[in-house]
Amino acid sequence: MKKATPLIITIIICLIVAIYVNQTNSSEDSFETKGQLTVHFIDVGQGDSIFIQTGKENILIDAGNKGQDKTVIAYLDKLHVNQIDTVISTHPDADHIGGLANVINHYRVKAVYAPKVTHTTEAFKNFLLAVKNQNLKIKSAQQGITIPTAVEGTKLAFLGPSKEYSTSDLNDWSAVLQLTHGQNSFLFTGDAETPAEKDLLAINALSEVDVLKVSHHGAKEASTTDFLKVVKPKYAVISVGKGNRYGHPTTETLKRLKKVGATIIRTDEHGSITFTSDGKTLSVKEER
Repeated sequence: MKKATPLIITIIICLIVAIYVNQTNSSEDSFETKGQLTVHFIDVGQGDSIFIQTGKENILIDAGNKGQDKTVIAYLDKLHVNQIDTVISTHPDADHIGGLANVINHYRVKAVYAPKVTHTTEAFKNFLLAVKNQNLKIKSAQQGITIPTAVEGTKLAFLGPSKEYSTSDLNDWSAVLQLTHGQNSFLFTGDAETPAEKDLLAINALSEVDVLKVSHHGAKEASTTDFLKVVKPKYAVISVGKGNRYGHPTTETLKRLKKVGATIIRTDEHGSITFTSDGKTLSVKEER
């Protein structure tokens, strides 16, 4: 038997490499684009409510102020939701937790996450009672905890809170969640302000994202220059009430967002906002 010539050997190697690369790329494409994920920023006025549909799970972050539970329930009913797999309370402030109790009471809920901080308000007590009525225990929302998902190429990980803060101001206790779907990423920040942002930067927890839920409705105490330099969002969603008494979003925050090139979308101007991800590209739909 004749020995293979160098040319034949080279051709065989090239064919093997081509087949391997093709298989790898096909596998990656399937991994990244398997199914669609939808993120709804529900217009609840001066407050937050975000609903995530992974394709296999329903996840709700906050439910606005007291009375906005009706808005959230009506929105979810239009989507034919009958179960919420995960409820996240970012922190006990009324404009985030006020509507959660009635939403939890309305649907079957499988798991609830919240940071390890309490409050004495009626809204917080009602939230705890609703969780108890579902025979659930609150799971800790803190840095290093992930939320299970059955969707390939999807990850939900808490980045914060990364430490304990003073209970005189609950904003920095906010649960900060990063959602990754293939090549697309979302960052939900609750009301986390400068101290929490600095701590996340210090532990290198942050990276560039496609969509940022702007913290604390665009308050000047959040979305700092250093924070935005790392996160560099393509889209910045501000959940805020029209003509609110706080002056949100502030001119300072809007300038900082524009400086990093973010496209700003506001619920007070655009209504509820929906992002759809196929793992590679994002599309956005505004209610108004």
